[in-house]
This record gives sequence, C-alpha cells and structure tokens, in this order.
Amino acid sequence: MLALALQQPVSLVLGGAPMGGRARVVATRMQAEAAVDEAFGASHTSFYTDVKKQDSYPMLDEILAAKMADKDLMSVIKTMFNACGTITEALRQELVTVADEQNSAFGDVQLGVDVMADDLMWDVCKTDPLIQNGASEEEPEVREMHEDGKFCICWDPLDGSSIVDNNWAVGTIIGIWGAETGIIGATGRDQVTSMVALYGPRTTVFVALDDGVYEFTYGANGVDGWICSRERIEISKETKIFSPANLRAAQDVPEYKELVNFWMENRYTLRYTGGLVPDVCQQFTKKMGVFANPTSKSSPAKIRLAFEAAPFGYLVEAAGGKTSDGVTGGSVLDVKITGIDQRTALCIGSAAEVDRFNTVVLKK
Repeated sequence: MLALALQQPVSLVLGGAPMGGRARVVATRMQAEAAVDEAFGASHTSFYTDVKKQDSYPMLDEILAAKMADKDLMSVIKTMFNACGTITEALRQELVTVADEQNSAFGDVQLGVDVMADDLMWDVCKTDPLIQNGASEEEPEVREMHEDGKFCICWDPLDGSSIVDNNWAVGTIIGIWGAETGIIGATGRDQVTSMVALYGPRTTVFVALDDGVYEFTYGANGVDGWICSRERIEISKETKIFSPANLRAAQDVPEYKELVNFWMENRYTLRYTGGLVPDVCQQFTKKMGVFANPTSKSSPAKIRLAFEAAPFGYLVEAAGGKTSDGVTGGSVLDVKITGIDQRTALCIGSAAEVDRFNTVVLKK
C-alpha cells in the first residue's frame, strides 16, 4: 500500500488538488524520503568527511624535508614507507590462506599474508644500516640488524589477522625508538616517532612528525608514490563515536557494562570492526572517537604494549588525544616495557571519553 501511495501525486495522497509537475516531483520525493525514514528507522548520525579537494598535494619527500629535523630519522621513515608500499602491492595479489609453516612463538595461527608482510619488514630492516635492532610481533625477541645503527624498530606486520579473510581493512603498526633507549626497559614516550599503515580501498599511513600527525596516501590521483592528504591532524576532546572492544569483559566488569550503556543511551554512534588499526585510525579521519579495551580475569589483555599500544598511543597523543593504561588511569606511554610480549588494557581517543573511562571503569 505504501508503494502505491508513493506513486501518486502527494497532493492527491493528502487529499488535496493536483499540483504542477515540478512541485509534484519534489513533494513526492520528500514524502518518499520521510516515509522510508519512518518505516525503516533510518538515522542521520553518520559522520562524513569535510575534506575538500585540492588543486595539488605535497609529496612525502617535500613534507619530510620541511617537518623532520633529524635527517637520519627521516631516512628510516622513508624506508618504512617503502615497506608499506610493497606490502600494499603484495596484498593485492596474495590470497588469504593458512601459512604452510606455523612459526609464531605465541601460538597464534599464522596466515600466508602475515608471513609475507613480516618477511618484507625484516628484509627492509636488514638493508638499512640505520636500524640497529628489530622486533616483530610474530616473534618473542629483539634481533640485532646493524651494530652501529641509530634506531630500534618494533612492528606488527599485519594487524587484523582475524578479519583479513573478510577483506576488511588491516594494517601495519610501527614504533621507532632511538638506540640509546632501545625497546626493552624503555616506555612508549621514549619513541622518536611511530607510524601506522591502513590497507583499505586505498592505503594511508599516519605518522608523527616534528609538529604533529600527518596522513599520506599511496598512489592517489594517478601519482606514483605518497601524497600528503591530511596535515597536522587534531583529535577533538569530545566525541560521539565509540568502539567498544572486548565486550566479553562487560560480563565480568559491571563498570564497563555501565560505560557501554552510557554510550548507547546517549546515542553515540558505534563504529567498530574488531581491527585495532581501522578502529583507532578513524579517530584521525573523523577527528574524534574512543576505543576501549579493558580486561577481566576471564578476558585477559591481548593488546601488545610495544607492538600496538605504544605506537598508537604516541600518534593519538601527538594529535591531541589521550590514553589510559586501563589499570592506573595513567598514559599508556608511561608504562615501562619489561618484555617484548607484554600485554596491556587500553583506552585511547578523545580526552573527555578517556577521562570518562577512567572515572566509570577504573574509579580514578
């Protein structure tokens, strides 16, 4: 009946006299949209981009030369960008299957794409004399690459193994420490920079430079290489977007259930894929958001401090956001890295919501 009614002039449906052609078309469309909204409960809470197209975009080399004083670090950053570009191309060709050999020291199921990305990261680190030590999320050790190197690299080669077979967005997370601190015994705040690559319909990399966080896009607008697509990204204090990870913990931690209920009752927008990289990177593109991953006895921490929490924490805080270690309420960047496989709870994103997490869940 609704479909038949919408095929009639709105004036007749409402019992009035026929209208002119253009007015009748406009009114019919408005009536149809209203009816669809009412019938299907469509909401208008999506957060769309406000980025305007530019006539031209600066390239990676140009931005790094202007925004990175340490030329050796600039060189290592370029090496990491090259690795992310290579992984991008490989992901376009590699099917997602279980790896022939399972070498994960942590017992995780390794996929062929995991091994491929990890091998590529090791290869680039071995060829760059500025890299002293390297550590992969796939293995429980820090390996020496070059004795006289100046930097230590810690990476998660392909975060999102549980969703990559769905063809959902995944990413590479990279933390960079100076050789004077190394990784073990240091904190996330000791990083000299960090960067995260997001492999989606396009590849973007977020990196902390001397004056803030920048986004670079790979091969966009017909350009061969990386163009700067966002400059000096800022995460707002307030947000209406939430990403509630580890909801199993809400069954053990009533305070977490209370927080999730608050977000729902106050009509926050849920944006959650189950992939750490896309779920946190949206904070840079939407300029807001909160990702929460508390723990409980039956749902222990899974996020690795050195490979995931510290690099992301460095980026988010550089963009004006805030982090919580999920225990003391302090910044995750102040947690000492005592083991390469150290895990942590985490809340990260817009400052007001991280404060709310600390207050509601941690009672801090």
